[in-house]
Amino acid sequence: MTSDLLALSALSAADSGCPGTARVRDQVDSVLAAFLAGKCGSAPDPCLPPLVAVLREFLEGGKRVRPLFCHFGWSAAGGDPGAEQPAVLGAALELFHTFALVHDDIMDASDLRRGRPAVHRALATGFRGPAEAAERFGTSAAILLGDLALVWSEELLCVLDLEDRRRRAVRELVGTMHAELIAGQYLDLLGAAGSGVDPLRRAWRVIRLKTARYTVEVPLRIGAVLAGADARVLTACGAYGRPVGEAFQLRDDLLGVFGNPAVTGKPDLDDLREGKQTVLMVLAWRQATEAQREVIAALHGKPDLDQQEADRLREVVRDTGAAARVEKLISDRAQRALSVLKSAAFAAQAEQGLTELAVSATSRTR
Repeated sequence: MTSDLLALSALSAADSGCPGTARVRDQVDSVLAAFLAGKCGSAPDPCLPPLVAVLREFLEGGKRVRPLFCHFGWSAAGGDPGAEQPAVLGAALELFHTFALVHDDIMDASDLRRGRPAVHRALATGFRGPAEAAERFGTSAAILLGDLALVWSEELLCVLDLEDRRRRAVRELVGTMHAELIAGQYLDLLGAAGSGVDPLRRAWRVIRLKTARYTVEVPLRIGAVLAGADARVLTACGAYGRPVGEAFQLRDDLLGVFGNPAVTGKPDLDDLREGKQTVLMVLAWRQATEAQREVIAALHGKPDLDQQEADRLREVVRDTGAAARVEKLISDRAQRALSVLKSAAFAAQAEQGLTELAVSATSRTR
């Protein structure tokens, strides 16, 4: 499946004149660099530039997934691939994503992000004082940095030169994306405590709110609306974006359990120690034998889980067939999204980029 997708992506790239994902990333990075440089130059107090430097360093490791989908949504609706508007909007989405990640790492008590200390850990390390005070400072300062990214995300949205109808439509979609992400994060925090809800249904709700729509479908729609898309294009954005977004998170769930930290840049024990009720783990429980359930119950969610115990838990998850089933769910969604591209009312210039993104989102290793 992966080799077929990669071959299809290479063929589309050869046949299309649409700028590739690397160029789009460069455009967004240029907007972010200029914007943050301006913020340093106009800072109201000397304390802010060092915080901006932390933000800039954090941004350097991003994959720019949301800006990419935004850009190709713009292209799908016939927008000029070289225009500045989607890059500015993509930079705003990336700053909002930074806000979400910084706060998410605090909520999850994660030590690493993108192979480096999480922002709250890095800020704590630079604080001179007792360990408890340093940890409190790091958490508090990271919250402020996340808030700063959120405020500046909104500021970037305001600089877009749009006619009123498109401005309102873009702002409405951005507001929806913000609210849905928070709802998904809250459901994720509730976890098994959200009683009265089927665990598998709840896990799918988290995927759709926290990742599928937030990462793929809504940024794609935002870019399309920015370019003045009609109803046919917006419908195709949903038909393509939903399965790609779901597959993206399903892959993330697999990487959270089986991924190599040296590649993913994230710890390989956090999800297991937290006892995250992902689709993978819910399926493992449902398909497990009584003996396998005893292992899952004892180890999944154990705060001090060690590597040996984690390996045992991973073995059980594999043996239940849950990992293979999730791989099949990913494969099915990737194929569904690629089939949409064959008949979608998208401008031809967007097909190569959206094919490449479907491949990378579903077969990634980090």
